[in-house]
Amino acid sequence: MCFSATADLVAGVVVGTIGVDAVRHARLPSQRLLASLPIVLAVHEIIEAFVWWHLRGDVSDGLGKAATVAYLLIAFGLLPVLVPIAVGALEPRPAGRRMMVFTAIGAAVAAVLLYSVIRGPVTATIEGHHISYEVDLYRGGILVALYVLATCGSLLASHHRHVRWFGAVNLVVVVVLAVVDKTAFISLWCAWAAVTSGGIALHLRHFEPRPGSRRHPSAAT
Repeated sequence: MCFSATADLVAGVVVGTIGVDAVRHARLPSQRLLASLPIVLAVHEIIEAFVWWHLRGDVSDGLGKAATVAYLLIAFGLLPVLVPIAVGALEPRPAGRRMMVFTAIGAAVAAVLLYSVIRGPVTATIEGHHISYEVDLYRGGILVALYVLATCGSLLASHHRHVRWFGAVNLVVVVVLAVVDKTAFISLWCAWAAVTSGGIALHLRHFEPRPGSRRHPSAAT
């Protein structure tokens, strides 16, 4: 994944199929946002295939630039808000309100990142086996830390054990990716997030709500 246009395209189709399965097994209304994540990530990977094709001269500049911006809009504007909202929907009401803190952090980070993308300049270049996205960010290190806090932090703060494990694994991978190759962080992190979609689908497929349960799963705690 993210090693070539073909890899992104295949990954998008596979993750999209997983996403459809996740949506089919979302038994509670509170699970629907979580189930939608794999589909969002599948679209994300397919969009990056167009970025690859543009950088290799296979599609027009207009389409390639639009794909680059769309990829960053999802990474920067949607995911830092969608993840904490989806996690918050799984929680009991008092804990769900606590998750609003992570949602607020994600929304603030998304606003700053989106402004940077709209203001430009935005560039994408092939470096080895990944795409390096360059955006002029003010206090980029702080923004990345807050981004991770909103996404991984909300997972780690969940009352549900499986969700906390999911957040812990993602946090470790984020740190490793940031240390290994800073230029590849955006592309590789989103690729890893797509891989973890399988965990979401498995959780929803095997989760059995307790009788009378309407809002949130309690079997995972």
